[in-house]
Amino acid sequence: MFAGIVTSIGEVRSVKPRAGNLHRLTISCDYPRAGIVQGASIACSGVCLTVVEGGEEDGRTWFAVEAGDETLRVTTASRWRAGTRVNLERALKFGDELGGHLVAGHVDGIATVVGREDMTEMARFVLRTPREFVRFVATKGSVALDGVSLTVNAVEGDTFSVLVIPHTLHVTTFGALHKGDDVNLEVDTMARYAARLAEMK
Repeated sequence: MFAGIVTSIGEVRSVKPRAGNLHRLTISCDYPRAGIVQGASIACSGVCLTVVEGGEEDGRTWFAVEAGDETLRVTTASRWRAGTRVNLERALKFGDELGGHLVAGHVDGIATVVGREDMTEMARFVLRTPREFVRFVATKGSVALDGVSLTVNAVEGDTFSVLVIPHTLHVTTFGALHKGDDVNLEVDTMARYAARLAEMK
C-alpha cells in the first residue's frame, strides 16, 4: 500500500521487451541504494511494480521492474521511453504517516488533462475520466493521479478538477503537465466499495 505522497522523481533509463509479453523498465532515482532491495514494491507514476534488480551507476541508484500485458494496457507505462520522468513512492511500512489516502498502486485507467489554469498560489487541472469510472469520482473525495494523492475539487459530467499547490508542482511531474497529457488514474478504494454495496441493495 501507498499514501500517494511522492518522495522522488525517477527517470526511465531503458525499456526492453522480454519473453512472455513483459517489458523490463530500468529507472534511475535519488533513493539510497541500500533501501532498494529485490522484491520491494515501488509505485511508479501510480503503478505498483516489483523490483527485480538494483544497482548504482554514476552516483545514482537504479532499479529494474517488469510490466506485463495488463499493466501496459490500462496505464501509461506502455508509452514510457528513455528519458520519461515518473513519480516514485516506496511502499508504506507499519508506523509510517498516512499523509494522503490509502493507494493500492492498482491503476484503474487513464485520465486526460483537458485544461490547466495557473494561479498565484496553485494550479487547477481539469481532467476527463473514462465513463466507467465517473461514478467513483466525487467532490471532496480522493483520487490518485500518476501516484499523487489529490482531493477532487469539482465534478461535471465525465470531467473533474483538482487544485495542486506549488510544493506538489515542484516535487512531482505535475509541473510539466499540460492539456492533452494523460495520467494514470486510481479511484478511491472506499468509493469503489460504496458503489458495490449500493449495487447489491
